[in-house]
Amino acid sequence: MTLDNNPAGAIAPLGYLSLASLSQLLTPRLGLITTLAVILVAQYVRSPWRRVPPGPKGLPIIGNALQLQNKGWMFDRECKRNFEHIMYLNALGQPIIVLHSLKAAFELLDRRANIYSDRPRYIVAQDILSGGLFTALMSYGDVWRRTRRAAHEILTKVVVRDYHPVFCKEAILLAAAMLENPDASDKHIQRSSASATMSILYDYPTLENEHDKTLTGIHAFIDRMSAASAPGAYLVELFPWMVHIPERFAKWKREAMENFRQHTTMFNGLLSTVCDDIANGSERPSVSASLLKNSDRSGLSNNEIAWLLGTLYTAGAETTATTLAWWIRAMISRPEIQKRAQDELDAVVGRSRTPTFADAPNLPYIQALVKESLRWRPALPLGIPHTTTEDDWYEGMFIPKGTICLVNLWQCHHDPMSYGPDAASFNPERFLDKHGKLIPGPVETRDDGHSAYGFGRRACVGKHAANDSLFIDMATVLWAAQLEHVRDENGKEIPLDSETPVDSGMVFRPLPYTCKITPRFPEAPSLLMEEIELLKA
Repeated sequence: MTLDNNPAGAIAPLGYLSLASLSQLLTPRLGLITTLAVILVAQYVRSPWRRVPPGPKGLPIIGNALQLQNKGWMFDRECKRNFEHIMYLNALGQPIIVLHSLKAAFELLDRRANIYSDRPRYIVAQDILSGGLFTALMSYGDVWRRTRRAAHEILTKVVVRDYHPVFCKEAILLAAAMLENPDASDKHIQRSSASATMSILYDYPTLENEHDKTLTGIHAFIDRMSAASAPGAYLVELFPWMVHIPERFAKWKREAMENFRQHTTMFNGLLSTVCDDIANGSERPSVSASLLKNSDRSGLSNNEIAWLLGTLYTAGAETTATTLAWWIRAMISRPEIQKRAQDELDAVVGRSRTPTFADAPNLPYIQALVKESLRWRPALPLGIPHTTTEDDWYEGMFIPKGTICLVNLWQCHHDPMSYGPDAASFNPERFLDKHGKLIPGPVETRDDGHSAYGFGRRACVGKHAANDSLFIDMATVLWAAQLEHVRDENGKEIPLDSETPVDSGMVFRPLPYTCKITPRFPEAPSLLMEEIELLKA
């Protein structure tokens, strides 16, 4: 049968179709396919995701997840050269930006704080291990605002007024311990920072050593929080549906919930002692007492106050100790800077008494030492992550809603555009004018001169207390002691190890080192002991 003999409407086998009939058959389908292709291409061209910031190439599916396991590469100059202001990473579909300049960090996290003040979700560390009560990781909302407001009022209005004697006492004890046993200087720093923090938070007795039972418990909590918040620590962070697995089938969940109960008991136990003192009228000034007395105004429950105090300890003690460890290393490496600071102390304080806070206005070089120590080696060089609550654009680059935002403080603080050609060096004179008076530093840092205390609505509420503690510690140690390189049997200086920081979670500490610590003048040890006896009286 030929095609011409086909009945009307009959369809012949494809091999017998004419080109005209084939075209008539396929044209509607080709039109549909073409239309769909045009729509998809148009959507692709218009998609804001094509204009995310530049970043290093990742692997299929997992993206840059493996690169986030070891973050040291972000501190290399090559990273800054390749991604000057902002870098984009993708970890299993989670968008992440890393800000490399103060300009970008200030513009986004400060000026646009209304959409950059949330935190990523930490299912284990925040939701389970701390019951959603660890303020530093808390989502932006009503509970966080009430908690922060209460802490801000106490730490800015009360600490400065009432706790200078605590900081002075701990500074004297630190200097005396370092002279007595210089080989354990790092332990002395840890004890001193912990003791000062416990004293202002709870009016806790001076810690004699790092083995105090309460301190051991708090540090166990800090270690667990640090481990739980590390990227990739738990599969549930990548697969949130796992949070619904019953406790009896998930060891990680069972252990985290048990730890939460233990931590709650510990923090509430510390607070209950203060409650008892208030009830019988024997309390002394402390942050916990002030928070309890103002609980009606703040709207915080005792349990929320207990966890807020735990957060404040975690945020304060470890970072202060780390800053002092880096500072001592700088003093060993830069004896000329140490000498200039000591000359200032001799001119203002003399050698018959220890420094006090009344001397601070006349000790601008010591204040510059504090600023430079926090700039040169920030204890949290990648800060604590922020998260966007809306889509945003920055200099033509798209930042999606839900993006995790990290500030690379190491790169920001070592940027020659902000701190001059010697930005990588320790030099407190960058914060002094030609007359030796303090100057504020880059405009993006406000009056701090650095951004170690964070940005926007998430900036550290305890920065004034931290500055005061660092100031009196540095002034007292330099007043009493000479910090030097250890020398070998031939009298040759033993150089310090690499300045590469040790990643211990969010906090980056220096490698362990030893130094020679001797009295700066003969009367220094006896004067310190006299001060200690007066403190005991």
